[in-house]
Amino acid sequence: MRQNRVKKLMRDGQLALGKYVTMADPQIVEIIGIAGFDAAFIDMEHTTFDLALVEQMIRAADLAGVTSIIRVPDNDAKLILRILDAGAEGIIVPHVDGIEGAKRAVDAVRYPPVGERGASAGSRAARYGSVPYQEHSRQSNDEILLSVMTEDDKGIKDIEKISALDGIDLVSIGPSDLSQALGVTDPADPKLMAKVTEMANQVKAIGKAKLQFPMNHNSCPLTPTQLVELGVGYTHVGPPPPGILLRHMSESLKKIHEELGR
Repeated sequence: MRQNRVKKLMRDGQLALGKYVTMADPQIVEIIGIAGFDAAFIDMEHTTFDLALVEQMIRAADLAGVTSIIRVPDNDAKLILRILDAGAEGIIVPHVDGIEGAKRAVDAVRYPPVGERGASAGSRAARYGSVPYQEHSRQSNDEILLSVMTEDDKGIKDIEKISALDGIDLVSIGPSDLSQALGVTDPADPKLMAKVTEMANQVKAIGKAKLQFPMNHNSCPLTPTQLVELGVGYTHVGPPPPGILLRHMSESLKKIHEELGR
């Protein structure tokens, strides 16, 4: 397994940058790589992507030289196994159910002795058996990125325990779900930023996992500098491709209409 670009950047103290993949076409992943991003964030939670399409996207990420990070719909070990065997380099588990949910995520993603991932020596991830199994399992445990999302009450309460758990690389804060948990509707509400800062400080105090938080998110728009100050190691950069396309098309059409007097 190749070196994980995102994990290397985080080890070097850099902020790794990923871009959303919310359109059902592997070309988007390729474009993300050509644009120079570090990762393609392939979202299965809020899309209709199936496993066959995700596998094509993982291949595109490999060709484009970016880390493929897949957010699964839930903490399902069987689905996570299939995605990892397809060659994914990162897994994000949403709505992790506190420390017990985080442990289940580690078990699903890591080979023994760290976790309980099922063995498959002939998978695409193992280069169809061309890599000795022991080497494949060691590389996978070293290089695969695991992020767990602490966006519900139990995850928020257990954030320090989760941050200290072996096998966790990122503790993610989802600003939309966190806002709902806090009863906040205004992104400028000081309660939201105070809670984000508190959680960031908890993760930093443990000193093992890094924080994950999106950039330019509508629910809590933070700049690159603000993210670095919070100790964020990896971020999804907004807006997603559909938003970029919509804005460009709308602006282009507005100019045409102005010229035509429509």
